Amino acid sequence: MARDGHVVPVDPQTALTVKKKKQSSRSWILLDCTGQGTVLDVDKYAIMHRVQIHARDLRILDPLLSYPSKILGRERAIVLNLEHIKAIITAEEVLLRDPTDEHVIPVVEELQRRLPPSNVFQEYQGGLHDGEAEEDESPFEFRALEVALEAICSFLAARTTELETAAYPALDELTTKISSRNLDRVRKLKSAMTRLTARVQKVRDELEQLLDDDEDMADLYLSRKTSSSSPVSGSGPANWFPASPTIGSKISRASRASIATARGDEDDIEELEMLLEAYFMQIDGTLNKLTTDRSIRKICSLFSEMKHFVIDKFRLEFDT
Repeated sequence: MARDGHVVPVDPQTALTVKKKKQSSRSWILLDCTGQGTVLDVDKYAIMHRVQIHARDLRILDPLLSYPSKILGRERAIVLNLEHIKAIITAEEVLLRDPTDEHVIPVVEELQRRLPPSNVFQEYQGGLHDGEAEEDESPFEFRALEVALEAICSFLAARTTELETAAYPALDELTTKISSRNLDRVRKLKSAMTRLTARVQKVRDELEQLLDDDEDMADLYLSRKTSSSSPVSGSGPANWFPASPTIGSKISRASRASIATARGDEDDIEELEMLLEAYFMQIDGTLNKLTTDRSIRKICSLFSEMKHFVIDKFRLEFDT
C-alpha cells in the first residue's frame, strides 16, 4: 500500500525473488502417479541422478538465477521453468521446487488432485463409467504439464486484471489533479505494466517456439519413449484421469478418440499440439490485453505527457 493510502499492485515476481533468496535451494517436493507427496531436502547431484538430466538443465531451475521461461524435453524428463513454477516431470513423477512458497502451494494441491489415475478416484467417488474413463486417457506427463500451464496462464491473467483495475482510479485522479503523488502512482503502474508485459511475452514466445518445432514436441512424449524402450509395456498404473474443466483437458478429451488409433505412430504429436495451442491462445490473449487495453495504454502516454508538463511548469516558474 502506498503512503497516500492507495493500493498499488506489487509485482509478485520481485517479492518472489527476494523470498527465494532467503529459502533453501535444496527444497523439493516429489509427487508420484497417485498424487502422494514427499518433501525432499537434497542437493543438485541427487536430483540429477534421479531424473538423469545434465547440470546445465537443472541450472535453469535455480531460484537464485534469472532464466527466461523454458520448457525442455529430455530423454527421460521435461524440465519446466515458468515463472515461479520450476519443475521436473518424468513419466511417473513430478519434482517441484520450493513447495512451501505461497505461489507454489496451489500448484502442489492441484497436482495432487489431478495426477492420480481415475481408478484411484473411483474408490472415493463411487466410480466412473468405463466409457468416461477411456475417453479421459492421457499420459501422466501431459496431465502434469497441463496443471503447470493452466496455473501460470491463470496467474499472469490475474496480475493483468489487478493492473487494469488499479489503472482506472489512477488515471481519474491524475486527470483531476496533477500532483507529484499522483504522478508517482502512475509511474509505478507504468513500471509494473512494463515488467508484466515482458514476463507474459516470454511465456508466450516459449509456447510458440514449441509449437513451431515438431521434434521438440515429440521430445515431450516421455511415456511413449519409456514404453518403446521397455521390453514390457502396460505394467505401470493406468493413465485414466477424471474429467477436468480446463481448456486443455476439454480439447484433448475431444480429440483422444481419433488420436488413440494413431498412438503407435511415434511422429504423432497432435494431442500435445492441441494442449499447447489452447494455452498459447490464452497467454496470447493476456498479452493482447496488456498491449491494447485502453486504460493501460493511456497510463503510458498520459504519464509521459504529464511528466513533461510538470517539468515545463516548474521551469517556467523558476525562470519567472
